[in-house]
Amino acid sequence: MWRARWLTFGVVVLLVIAGCQQRQAAQAPSAPVTLTIESWRNDDLPVWQDTILPAFMKRYPNIKVVFAPTAPTEYNAALNAKLEGGTAGDLITCRPFDLSLALFNKGFLAPVNDLSGMENFGDVAKSGWITDDGSTVFCVPMASVIHGFIYNGSIFKELGLSEPKTEAEFFAVLQKIRQDGRYAPLAMGTADQWEAATMGFQNIGPNYWKGEEGRLALIQGQQKFTDAQYVAVWRQLARWRPYMPRGFQAQKYPDSQNQFTLGKAAIYPAGSWEISLFRRQAQFELGAFTPPAPAGATDCYISDHVDIAIGMNAKTQHPQEARTFLEWVASQEFAELYSNGLPGFFTLSNHKITLQDPLAQTFINWRGLCKTTIRNSYQLLSRGEPNLENELWRVSAEVIKGALRPEQAARQIQTGLEKWYKPKQ
Repeated sequence: MWRARWLTFGVVVLLVIAGCQQRQAAQAPSAPVTLTIESWRNDDLPVWQDTILPAFMKRYPNIKVVFAPTAPTEYNAALNAKLEGGTAGDLITCRPFDLSLALFNKGFLAPVNDLSGMENFGDVAKSGWITDDGSTVFCVPMASVIHGFIYNGSIFKELGLSEPKTEAEFFAVLQKIRQDGRYAPLAMGTADQWEAATMGFQNIGPNYWKGEEGRLALIQGQQKFTDAQYVAVWRQLARWRPYMPRGFQAQKYPDSQNQFTLGKAAIYPAGSWEISLFRRQAQFELGAFTPPAPAGATDCYISDHVDIAIGMNAKTQHPQEARTFLEWVASQEFAELYSNGLPGFFTLSNHKITLQDPLAQTFINWRGLCKTTIRNSYQLLSRGEPNLENELWRVSAEVIKGALRPEQAARQIQTGLEKWYKPKQ
């Protein structure tokens, strides 16, 4: 009897000790975890190091995050090699559309549908990082760039010009600048070709094909580039020719940037990514206006093109911590920090944010005035040969130069697309 009592007492003591140890373990802080972000954006390293990551680590002190970018031209090859070799970081910065889709299809990126905060992103925001059937999102959208026109406020004041709202007003402004003779009306060349499509065709085009309505109709085969609304875009581009700089056929992208920031041109067909550079280099007031609406238009449309997102390495050793970071990326705090840290790169979430840069705020305000879309060549339609995106560069530049008529450009684009693309029904 005595022995049994002592055995029982011993068991109780052991259980009490074990319980105390478990409570202490539960109360003890977990071991710090380090996450690494792979990215091609080496230009924004200071923003991540000085602003974004300190804010996250203050909120989650046991998760250290290291931003480890690779040069943009080397990123795709380097990232694929790391993923194949099992040495890639925990978080993967995602380029839009097919490059990231290929990573997901190979099993390198984890689905993020069930992350808290994904409800903050609409269909257009997620379009760059979603499977073809629309069932799985594999990266959390971070930012877009918005198209429009940036202008020299000093020249506008000097010449008594107002921001044009319509196509007719736009050409009236260009004509006044041309008649003055001291400034190039439009700072753009065609030597690199891509500007003619990106800052020309894709900038003004959504007003003609009605944004997402037209873009999706192309994918579904319900519209063609030979339809009147697409030909009309090239017709407007052809009208730009008299207002381009002298020798624009040989003018390259950096030349146009310099021409504008030196005050030698009045209007720059733009993407919002120019804001930071122009802020540093231009010694005059900067303004911006939306793509002018064609006659009879009742709605306005802007290209609010998806640019960058971030996903989780499917083989990370720290999935819970990686998910915590991605959920924070979907928050308003991140939206404010990123959009202010990189003026001209705008959060894709539906959070209402205030930007410190007035020109950036002008661009983001357009979301409340106009319907948004993305470039119509990026989803599905540039997977074959001839490559639609590259062909749009070529024909748009040729139209501006006068080497192709708008109708010819439309036929060449549609014929090339039909050689390989079967509409998605």
